[in-house]
Amino acid sequence: MLDRKSIENRRWKYLFGPVPSRRLGASLGVDIVPLKTCSQNCVYCQLGIHGKATLERREYVPFAEVIDELRAWLAEGGTADYITISGSGEPTLYSRLDELVRGIRSLTKLPIAIITNGTLLQDPEVRRACCLADVVMPSLDAGDAETFRLVNRPHSKLDFDSFVRGLIEFRGEYSGQYWLEVFLVDGINTNSDQLANIRAILERIRPDKIQVNTAVRPTAEAGVVRVEPGRLEELARRLSPRAEVIADFDRTSRRASDIPDAQVLVEILRRRPCSLSDLSAALGYSADLLQPILDELLKRNSIRRELRGDTCYFKI
Repeated sequence: MLDRKSIENRRWKYLFGPVPSRRLGASLGVDIVPLKTCSQNCVYCQLGIHGKATLERREYVPFAEVIDELRAWLAEGGTADYITISGSGEPTLYSRLDELVRGIRSLTKLPIAIITNGTLLQDPEVRRACCLADVVMPSLDAGDAETFRLVNRPHSKLDFDSFVRGLIEFRGEYSGQYWLEVFLVDGINTNSDQLANIRAILERIRPDKIQVNTAVRPTAEAGVVRVEPGRLEELARRLSPRAEVIADFDRTSRRASDIPDAQVLVEILRRRPCSLSDLSAALGYSADLLQPILDELLKRNSIRRELRGDTCYFKI
């Protein structure tokens, strides 16, 4: 069996992390669609501006290779809080999603989460596949069709009412944990009418958790205005007494020795921007060990930094 250092030095094609997740702890990502392959092109997306929305479900990456890679990662001692099907686009576009969840389940007892925009839950086949996961985390960022187009910029064939109906129908079929995220962009979906409309929809969906988010990390689209912390708490209460603001992930580094591999940092940052504390929490290395490697990557122009409020984020 390889040691932890050997695991981290290996480049995985379909796996990434474990990465810091504000909701799932140390999350091993399983990336099953190409970059920006999505049914939407949200204004707050961190993966880039240019993306052509699609509704085509197919086997975007070879199913057998994904399973083989996960089997190898587990055999080498890989561990995480969750295995999370997410990554570079909308995972429910993967036509073998049900087989993938079953395949993961056959290899490990680690809980499985699916992070989705929820637009394809109107499809019974997609709902059946998602019902196999332990946690499903869709999004609802609008209270009407016009705002849906402004914030999420969905595929032209996606209908807002059908989207909402899919979220509601899934609740009736799914016995696992249903965590719904509401992403607020100041000035677009934060007025009283929007909040009231979203609240009414939430009451029809009845998720186990309502998690309110905003643009804490840098977004690809210019002009996306985050809701400041105090006001975000207020808006969350207006959406539901049960709503929680998603706090930044923070965990004490577990290790103060070893030298982390630069390529591991690059692979994580290729998927999403992270702060130094994010990376420290995800990888278990102290910030003091990570900072010189980040400085070297900056010097080589392999990554760049972006200041958001008082926090510095690193990104590709």
